Parts: sequence; C-alpha cells; structure tokens
Amino acid sequence: MQTLGLPVLLIIFGGAAAAIWAAGVQLSRYTDVLSQRLHLGSALGGLILLAIATNLPEIAIVATASISGHVGVAVGNILGGIAIQTVVLVILDAVGVRGARPLTYRAASLVLVLEALLVVAVLGVVIASTQLPQDLVRWRLAPGSLLIAVLWIVGLVLLSRASRALPWHEQGEPPDGQRHPRGHRRTQTEQQASQSGVSTTRAALIFTTAAVVTLVAGVVLERSGDAVATQVHLSGVLFGATVLAAATSLPEVSTGLTSVKAEDFQLAVSDIFGGNAFLPVLFVLATLLSGQSVLPHARDTDIYLTAMAVVLTLIYAAGLLFRPHRRIARMGIDSLVVLVLYLVGLAGLFAIAGSTS
Repeated sequence: MQTLGLPVLLIIFGGAAAAIWAAGVQLSRYTDVLSQRLHLGSALGGLILLAIATNLPEIAIVATASISGHVGVAVGNILGGIAIQTVVLVILDAVGVRGARPLTYRAASLVLVLEALLVVAVLGVVIASTQLPQDLVRWRLAPGSLLIAVLWIVGLVLLSRASRALPWHEQGEPPDGQRHPRGHRRTQTEQQASQSGVSTTRAALIFTTAAVVTLVAGVVLERSGDAVATQVHLSGVLFGATVLAAATSLPEVSTGLTSVKAEDFQLAVSDIFGGNAFLPVLFVLATLLSGQSVLPHARDTDIYLTAMAVVLTLIYAAGLLFRPHRRIARMGIDSLVVLVLYLVGLAGLFAIAGSTS
C-alpha cells in the first residue's frame, strides 16, 4: 500500500474503520445472545469470550504488525488502546447518560472498583516487564507477558466470585444505583433475538461472519494506517497510540452507548475495564509471532502511555467510590478530569516523541 496516494489510503483506512464499527455492533449483539443461550453468563468462559470478541480489531492489528516486524505499532496500539478506551467512558457519560446524575454515580459498585484494580495490577506488571533482559525468551515466550496472562486469568476468577457474592452489605451495591441488575442488557438482547426468530445456529453464523470481517478489516486498517503514517511523517508509535487506537475503539463506543441507553450502567463500565485488562495479554501473541520479547523493547512513549492509563483508571475507580453528584458540561467531575488529563497527556506524548526522534 506504500505506493498508493494519501487520499486513496485515507479512503481505505476510513472504510476499514467503518467495517469494524458495523461488524463490531453485530459481534457484540450476538456475543450477548450466545453467552445467554450457552449459559456462559458471567462465568469464566463467558468473560474470556467477551474479552476476545470485543478486542478482535486489536488482535488483528497486533498479529499483523508483529508478523511484519512493526513491533512499535503493536505495542503502541495495545497501550494507547487502554488509555483511549478509558476515555470512551467520557463519551458515554457526556452523550449517553440521561438525567441529573453522571455515569459513575449510576454505575457505582465494589465489583467495578475491583475490575479497575485488576487493570492497574496488569499495567504494573507491564511497566516492570519493560526492565527485563531482551534475550529472556524461551520457547517463544517471555516471562513478563506470560505473567500478565496468568494475572489476568486469576483476576477473572476472583471477579467471577465477586460478582456472585461479596462479604459486604448489599453485595457492594449502593442503595440508589441502577434499577436493574447488572447484565440485563444481555438478557434483553437475547430476548429480542428470540422474538425475531433468530436460532442459535444463525446467531453463531452471524457471530463468525462478523468476527472474520473484523479481523480482515483490522489487517487492512493496520496496513493502510502504516502507509498513512509514513506519508504524513508520523511515527508508528504515535500513530498506533492515537489514530489507530481510536479507530479500533469504535465498537466499544457503540456497545457502551447501547448499555447506557438500556440503563445498564455497570455493564458499560465493566466492558471497558474488562477490555483494558485483556489488551496487555496480547503481548503474549506479539511475542509468539515476532519471536522476540516485546516488552523490553518498549520506548519511553510506551511507558508514558501505560502510566497515563493507570492514572485515568484510578480516577474512575475513585469516582465509583465517591460517586460525584453534579454534572459539568454534561459529564461527571471524574470524566471531566479524565478528558483534560488525556488531552494534556497527548501533548506530553508528542513532546516525548519529538525529543527522542
């Protein structure tokens, strides 16, 4: 694609992003249907299925970039994706939530705070793993990425237990939070599919088709995006952390808005935290495909993005605990702080990239 003109590349990139949006909507819908009909629910298998399904664009991009040797794009897309997917909560708060109370007031739950802490714990291992020797690879596996995967699975097991019972009054739920139990959007989606006569076989076929479209569009997005970045003289790290990460976050925006519209505020926040906790697991895939330990090759910008994602996640964790009442510019104070810090953080990211280029 390097030989194509910039206008053509932008059209291809935009088309791939649109395909990811459309396929992502169907993927999310029929993931809900299959989870309900296969009785996966919030069990470990269901959580893993949801995490993989909602991050197929990132999986395609990381795989393509790792195979082609563009490890910087893969790392930047993973870590930049965590930061920008956290900012998706700002969009949901400002655009989706109706009424006088902001998102974290309506979604408050101790389980969500635990999910935020899992994201922070995983990112802590990411930062520590960047300091390991680069040649510490055995059987195409690196200890840092492997530990991230193990921590993620252990975290899912604990969260699955926490969602069933917590040794707290009201199971960690506030007295005036969301009216319906968490996850009722998935039940509604399955009921709508049943009323429309959608069989489990048809749901599986649509899910598979949407997954294939998402994967192919992700590959096209990475290839065209790399060519665009080259022509506009933007480094792979910055492109992967900003434009590419934003494009692959489109399904999360659509899914989150659907949850908020259904007043399943906890599920909207949980989907974002769950996806963010899963993204660093893709370092295992990057290591397997590239044959090198990816994390020790992390640049200053990568570590910077990781620290920014930690701060943004902790702000929302605090919001879930303190439950701000007021809305400023149609969003909670926590969302406003996250938005401002993210914009300031992007300026710092470009400053770091400029000083090291």
